[in-house]
Amino acid sequence: MEEYHKIQTLFKRDEKTKKLIEGEFTDKTVEFIKNLKWQFTEKIDGTNIRIMWDGHKVTFGGRTDKAQIPVDLMNRLVKLFGGEANEQLFEQKFGETEVMLCGEGYGEKIQNGGLYRKGQDFILFDVKIAGNWQPRESVEDIAKYFGIDAVPIVLEGTIQEGIDFVKSVPNSKFGTAKAEGVVGRPLVEMQDRCGNRLIVKIKVNDFKEEILDE
Repeated sequence: MEEYHKIQTLFKRDEKTKKLIEGEFTDKTVEFIKNLKWQFTEKIDGTNIRIMWDGHKVTFGGRTDKAQIPVDLMNRLVKLFGGEANEQLFEQKFGETEVMLCGEGYGEKIQNGGLYRKGQDFILFDVKIAGNWQPRESVEDIAKYFGIDAVPIVLEGTIQEGIDFVKSVPNSKFGTAKAEGVVGRPLVEMQDRCGNRLIVKIKVNDFKEEILDE
């Protein structure tokens, strides 16, 4: 199965202190377009899950093929996407085109426990069809088709506005949890000179000491 790429942290880390060096961008292309409008979605604190359709059957995986999926979560995934009826839904929607649905398994006993919700569930954040990452409109359409949630958009603005939002320690859109952070991407899908997606994560914990000092 194709693995989901890692999402880069926005800034580099100091080798000695391990703290972020604010202003030292990991990717120079991100720095170059930092003042364009980006779309930021809530980063859910869970476990990465891939739903793969190869044109004939559905398979499940974590971020890597070695990752283990909790039993309760696997049962939920099978209910949402497994079995003959769901395979027919995939076939109706995508035919024999290869598709990867990327999302987060979250809820009780996963990372922050039950602050998001009771039980465990899957929330969609990315879709790749025939090798192409899909725009937000397609992600939302596919989420609606399968009756699942897509990660909510929390802000559209510059990189600095995304940082400021995270530093405000916002509440999650789910349950009583605080948001872990945000994932940002340009409004139009873009790549750097090496062909890597321009997509970054900004986490509350990376600014924790700075927030406490304010």
